Amino acid sequence: MDSVFIYWDNSNIFLEAQRLAEERNGGPDARYRVRIHFENLLLLAQADRPLQKALAAGSVPPEMRQLWNRLENQGVEVQLFDRGGAGSGEQEMPDRVLQLRMLEDALDNNGDPGIVALLTGDGAGYVEGAGFHRTLERMHNRGWRVEILSWAHSCNQRMRQWAEENGVFVALDDFYDSITFMEPSRPGHQLAQARPPAKLDLSRRPAV
Repeated sequence: MDSVFIYWDNSNIFLEAQRLAEERNGGPDARYRVRIHFENLLLLAQADRPLQKALAAGSVPPEMRQLWNRLENQGVEVQLFDRGGAGSGEQEMPDRVLQLRMLEDALDNNGDPGIVALLTGDGAGYVEGAGFHRTLERMHNRGWRVEILSWAHSCNQRMRQWAEENGVFVALDDFYDSITFMEPSRPGHQLAQARPPAKLDLSRRPAV
């Protein structure tokens, strides 16, 4: 199977984009103006290959529901979770849902593996035998080709090195201007103009 299965940890991708925005765009409110361009990020992950499945999970405020609806209209399944709920962390449930679905898809396609494209830099839990890195290893051992798309400055180093040796690591930093855009400054802040996303150039993207 040459189809790609995309699993998207939105909270990890967005929070690290905010940090990078402060460095690249400057200004005290840059982190609050940056937004992920969902369509271009999806295109970057898919990379002109047949899309078998795409699942995005995260904790997102209701005012972003319209953006998620646009992603759903492109065939992406969206799982949203309430921020601030009880438990060991607001990100634990989205992570577990993504990892469970990855393992389910690996079982459902046993003997006919595809390409798994994971959007996250979170490598927590590896030593305990859990987390995204362990899940990717299990899939890779069953013939899946592996790609990790993450911000270079924040990706777990063990997981990145493993991806570079066993699959593909795509540094989102190289596509920052295409997969993000900037909203205009908020009232009460120094005037800053909006920035639309740049055209996405897939010829610069590493592939399996």
